[in-house]
Amino acid sequence: MRHSTTVPILLVLVSILGQQLGASLAATLFGSVGPQGMVMMRLLFSALIMVAILRPALRAITGSGWLTVLALGATMTGMNLMIYEAFDRIPQGIAVTIEALGPLTLSVLTGRRLLGLLWAFLALAGVGTLGRDGFDAVDGLDPVGVAFALGAAACWAGFIMMNRRAGRVLPGAQGLALAMCVGSLVVVPLGTASAGAALLDPWVLAVGVGIALLSSAIPYGIETRVLQRLHASTFSILTCLSPVMAALTAFVVLGQRLELLDLVAMLLVIVACAGAVRTRPATPA
Repeated sequence: MRHSTTVPILLVLVSILGQQLGASLAATLFGSVGPQGMVMMRLLFSALIMVAILRPALRAITGSGWLTVLALGATMTGMNLMIYEAFDRIPQGIAVTIEALGPLTLSVLTGRRLLGLLWAFLALAGVGTLGRDGFDAVDGLDPVGVAFALGAAACWAGFIMMNRRAGRVLPGAQGLALAMCVGSLVVVPLGTASAGAALLDPWVLAVGVGIALLSSAIPYGIETRVLQRLHASTFSILTCLSPVMAALTAFVVLGQRLELLDLVAMLLVIVACAGAVRTRPATPA
């Protein structure tokens, strides 16, 4: 039994690593295309890749199904835009830690247990530790970056709810593929205005395709398959490791160093996320 879950667990870790590595690589081009330009390339190229592979059955989608796809696309686009804007202002590991408050809050609220207050307290303690030097762009955390990370957290919670609903409307990752198309329509004007002539650079486009594969197409493909063999709670606990992966890839790619107290704060949030998932009552599929 243990062997049957080893490969899916490793695949989830690879998926998380790919997402955070893609984000770190994206940050290297912020000076050329800006966060909005990177989000545009990520969503647009991911949409083209996933639609070509999955070929969603458009005629089978009902009116309510399209509303779900639109809502999923809106939350996905907001999540990507805001977290990339946060990456441009505060360390990636810290931004992803704050973003994790979205799924944590959702889990605590839907769990309806007093134990959830413990996890909420731990998370708040973690965030408070991250902001121990205050929220200002000079000596502490950039408040605009923190606000974007919190916005990404809210969008992530909405994305989780809409993704569950989309899974009931369309099989596999077809809902995600169409949601990326919706998101692309929104971000293409923003990204084009931000990136400008840099989009004509073959190297920039090649990196954009690579980031789309690392951050979206491959991870979503892995997750769709893995969830068929791995319990949803186990998957959710593994995703709590995202801040660790983010800090690791940001250190390797961007040279971002975190202090010991920052790592302790991230650990508090990770424990809170994992605890909220682990103690949450089982819900029917």
